Amino acid sequence: MRRRAGAVALVTVVALAGAACSGGDGTDAGTGGGPGTGRPATTTTAAPPGAPPEYVAHPGDWVLPGADYDNTRRAPASRITSENVDRLQPAWEAEVGGALSTVPLIVGDTVYVQDGSTAIHAFDRATGATRWTAPGTGFSIGPFGVAVADGRVFGVHGSDGIRAVDAGTGEELWTRRITATPTGGVDIQPLVYGDLVLVSTVPVSVGGIYAGGDRGILHALDAATGQDRWTFDTVDSPDVWGNPRVNSGGGAWYPPAVDPGRGVVHWGVANPAPFPGTPEFPNGSSRPGDNLYTNSVLTLGIEDGALRWYHQVHPHDLFDRDLVHTMIVRDAERGDTVIGTGKGGVVVGLDPRTGERRWRTEVGVHRNDDLTRLEGPTEVAPGTYGGVLTPPATADGVVYVATVDSPVELRPDETAYFGAPMGVNDGEVTAIDAATGDVLWEADVPGDPLGGVAVVNDLLFTALLDGTVLALDRDDGAIVWRTTAPGGINGWMTAADDLLVVPAGNATPPRLVAYRLPPGDGSG
Repeated sequence: MRRRAGAVALVTVVALAGAACSGGDGTDAGTGGGPGTGRPATTTTAAPPGAPPEYVAHPGDWVLPGADYDNTRRAPASRITSENVDRLQPAWEAEVGGALSTVPLIVGDTVYVQDGSTAIHAFDRATGATRWTAPGTGFSIGPFGVAVADGRVFGVHGSDGIRAVDAGTGEELWTRRITATPTGGVDIQPLVYGDLVLVSTVPVSVGGIYAGGDRGILHALDAATGQDRWTFDTVDSPDVWGNPRVNSGGGAWYPPAVDPGRGVVHWGVANPAPFPGTPEFPNGSSRPGDNLYTNSVLTLGIEDGALRWYHQVHPHDLFDRDLVHTMIVRDAERGDTVIGTGKGGVVVGLDPRTGERRWRTEVGVHRNDDLTRLEGPTEVAPGTYGGVLTPPATADGVVYVATVDSPVELRPDETAYFGAPMGVNDGEVTAIDAATGDVLWEADVPGDPLGGVAVVNDLLFTALLDGTVLALDRDDGAIVWRTTAPGGINGWMTAADDLLVVPAGNATPPRLVAYRLPPGDGSG
């Protein structure tokens, strides 16, 4: 591991937050535990307005995609700590019919997940036995996944819509197509707040990739009917920045962060296209200007979808630097911060009231990514599949991100829609002070950490594309436990009580793998 301090740069990013003293999930700061103590932090949880009854009934479970509305990806009620993590044992495996570029939800006695065929599964939490399966409706590129609220399970429908099924039986309740063209797609895990289902379209699907004129639209659907309550176009240009025949972009790939106290939702918006360019329009010259609102944190009113503010981190992007992850860090003493990050390998922190920039910190390898044009073949890092691909986590005023370091050679007059080679370099996990942007430590991990990160008491879990599951010490990033899943991982694990659930989507067949502490363990 590598410790580092003072590596702070000021940047443009977004920060918004709600109440100064309590989180979006109503969780006060923990006491009596946490990093370095080897035992869980004590928390007081009160569900925020708009939380589904499942969240209220099961406060220690992983009911929302990001664990809570702040997207902290934190499991404070888990009994897994550094003192007992080495006693985790395989508990069950549950096969699914397609890849798992998603996060499973743990709700009471059931684990819910959606696979790449868009089938939705409900498994018994104790045994992994199948309770029901809602059949797939068509392949999804992903990410995808489910939300659970008011006795319904919401997931993507094929590549073009959203559907709701009964949480007890899997019976379909409604289906709603939200794409405007045959080449538009839906690749997002829904998030339910109140009676709204928050989702988005993107210009990528099984029908086409960055087809001219496709634009990402944010949708708030009525949870009971699937009808639009409001929409927001993330391409701030009626003619798609001057050339609808060629240009496309925007949309969201990951669930937003919701701030109930301020009545806003914070989206991370994806990149513009074509990138880097085409023979006719090298270096993105078909789309001059900043290409708003791509690569931005975009803050909207939760009830009306009206723009409150935005902050663009990568204007006129040539390298596919989606700023797709948003998170709220609550700190009663130092103030709250909205975090934005993504494939550009940049983490930014913003003032929650104004969107004013506070800091900018780079993570991972950076090479030629400050160029505004390419003159010929150029190795760029991060570009396409590098950077912070998968969701970050936060606890106790620290932001944790996993970074993939995969440089790619790009040319000014060719599109580069299919990523960079994986498995070339070690990845990194980085801990950043949320108030200052200071890097607290950096730790190498032996592969591509496409499993995101999750905070479980004094541990930080991540997983690698080769199937390795790691637990790191939150104080310094040292690897304190590892195991090998039965296949590669590019989904995001969840934890609740004595259970850790890992989506091994590249196994044959794909499956969920659950690990559990022995009976009676986990008392701290």
